[in-house]
Amino acid sequence: MNNNYNFAFLDEGSKREIRRCILKAVAIPGYQVPFGSRELPIGRGWGTGGIQLTLSLIGKDDTLKVIDQGSDESVNAVNIKKFVNTCTDVATTTDTREATIIQTRHRIPEIPMTNDQILVLQVPIPDPLRIVEPREEITKKMHAECDYAPIWLQLYESLIKYKKITIAAEYPCMVEDRYIMNPSPIPKFDNEKLHDSQCLYLFGAGREKKIYAIPPHTKVVSLAFDDVPFEKESFKGKQCRLCGSDNTYLDEIIDSATGEVYYQCSDTSYCEEVKNHGVR
Repeated sequence: MNNNYNFAFLDEGSKREIRRCILKAVAIPGYQVPFGSRELPIGRGWGTGGIQLTLSLIGKDDTLKVIDQGSDESVNAVNIKKFVNTCTDVATTTDTREATIIQTRHRIPEIPMTNDQILVLQVPIPDPLRIVEPREEITKKMHAECDYAPIWLQLYESLIKYKKITIAAEYPCMVEDRYIMNPSPIPKFDNEKLHDSQCLYLFGAGREKKIYAIPPHTKVVSLAFDDVPFEKESFKGKQCRLCGSDNTYLDEIIDSATGEVYYQCSDTSYCEEVKNHGVR
């Protein structure tokens, strides 16, 4: 650990304040809790909310995993992992099962998480109402009054125009029949993993200064009309070119030289495990 920094970079008062906000977020699932977002040696919009949650929770006995769009080796994931390791000297891993804290951008791991793990998601825009109402004083009132008609109207307009709901990521969810929540820019494929999960999900938006949470065994339902059920991405007839998986979220890759299209697991850790050990 670099002794020029406090453990986990943030001062102890800041970490306590963030942990208090986390407790409030856990107590009111889906509710956006304001917090005093701290300055970090990284530009806002590059995961500072998630990093602050991770720094406030991590302890010397924790094991950290960081992924970006499913990959352990992307620039964002590698540098966040290096930063946290420099300030804490905690163990890091690429194995989902070994990690006690997983920080992620745009994906939820394919391997189901357990109740002794925490998944921290980086969030750019926490409020699902922002797309229909830019003024926060109005969106706060709409949340308080459970006035979500504009979101339903947005889904209806998409259905009328395109014959299907075209939202591919950040698909809005209803939490415990009370708050509509932005699940972060995860694909629709991952939405179902939020419902009745064993692990704690924490969402941090540093630029917007908001924290919210989904505690274990919470009811989370993706918005859908009675006669038009929610549909996630389908990869029927396709499989990963590396491990052969046909039940995971697949990235579509086009060979620039030949134009050939092939598919590959977004979750690199899961793909590696299946390829080496045949575990699914």
